[in-house]
Amino acid sequence: MTVDLRHLRIAAHGELVSLVLMLANLATVHARAASSLLGPAHGCAYLVVVVATWRLARAGPVARVLALVPGIGGLLAVRSLRRAGPGEQRTAGTAPG
Repeated sequence: MTVDLRHLRIAAHGELVSLVLMLANLATVHARAASSLLGPAHGCAYLVVVVATWRLARAGPVARVLALVPGIGGLLAVRSLRRAGPGEQRTAGTAPG
């Protein structure tokens, strides 16, 4: 199974969105049903980000450590991997970097 940046990016966004929703729930109504759904979703997304980053052969130590940061770490790791760049396929019309 190969891990591609698109899958990592999706998991990283899921991790961040679930964290924001959990915090919003905590700050407002604190609905137990929302907490019981969002908590495991966030944990699963976090684990997917960490494992996917560590499985990438081109992921250096910086990207791997960034992936361990809860919430925003996945997006930071994706950004670090995109900057490192060798082997990444660019889509037509996008600038490098």
